[in-house]
Amino acid sequence: MLPTHSEQAPRRELCEQKPSKVEGGRNFGDGLFKWITAGFAASAVILLAAMVMQMTRASALSIQRFGFGFLVGMDWDPVQEIFGAFPFVFGTVVSSVIALLLVIPIALGVAIFLAELAPGWLTKPLGLLVELLAAIPSIVYGLWGMFILAPWLLKNVYPILEKTLGFLPLFQGVPQASGRGMLAAGVVLAIMVLPTVASVSRELMVSVPKGYREGVLALGATRWEAIRVAVLPNVVSGIVGAIVLGFGRALGETMAVTMLIGNRAEISASLFAPAATIASMIANEYAGSSDELYLSVLTELGLVLFVLTLLLNMASKLLVWRVGRMPGVERSL
Repeated sequence: MLPTHSEQAPRRELCEQKPSKVEGGRNFGDGLFKWITAGFAASAVILLAAMVMQMTRASALSIQRFGFGFLVGMDWDPVQEIFGAFPFVFGTVVSSVIALLLVIPIALGVAIFLAELAPGWLTKPLGLLVELLAAIPSIVYGLWGMFILAPWLLKNVYPILEKTLGFLPLFQGVPQASGRGMLAAGVVLAIMVLPTVASVSRELMVSVPKGYREGVLALGATRWEAIRVAVLPNVVSGIVGAIVLGFGRALGETMAVTMLIGNRAEISASLFAPAATIASMIANEYAGSSDELYLSVLTELGLVLFVLTLLLNMASKLLVWRVGRMPGVERSL
């Protein structure tokens, strides 16, 4: 049946309409959308540059006064206007490294169990509980660490470590009566970083096609061999990225560490001894500082933490790229 004249009219009008063009033959709407999204992407770079410029300007007095010696200085005496950031850089890096050493085996074990071994009825609720650890406020971790974890470590863990590993400088010395110190801060950081590393690693493992596992199992491999041969090699670079992401979170953690690390600007080989991090120092001192030089010094500490985190993220990208190019390692899916 042929269409009537009234049905042909709308079709003719649609055919005669021409899309608006911009130079180069592209649709005007597409070009506008491209520039708007490019502006959003550029805003992140602009914001990053603005933060660096503002912190650099605010810390100019400290930079001019102390120069590079600020980073390697060991003394911190605001009364004498002597400032050295190295104890805080040391505390920041060491507490974060302790957290990673504790969390990596646990987080990978959780991820493997949830992705490969857990029964279906348990996977969702257990996975949700692990992710909920990331939603707990930092101050709650700090309070729990002060009143529960630190006394428990002092009573049950420190004596065992001193008795069995006391020949190492790491486990020598007398802990504080409250149990606070570098090790206590590292343990709390490990708990806080656990959901990040475990959740990302689990998602990577789940994304590996089932055919990889089934092929290995069909050849007579055990369940663990299938995980080791078919799953882990395909997600190695992604797991490295998840670990470094957790490391970045640990570097910048403030409240929980402030409440547990002891806040003493000292460098000690013992993990029982109190210490301080860049974030904890800024949190403790910034509100009460009125001297212009002291404010500039604290701002420079923030700039050091910012640069340290930025360099870590750049190193993580390079590390993931290098791991992904290793022979026998596939790219993360």
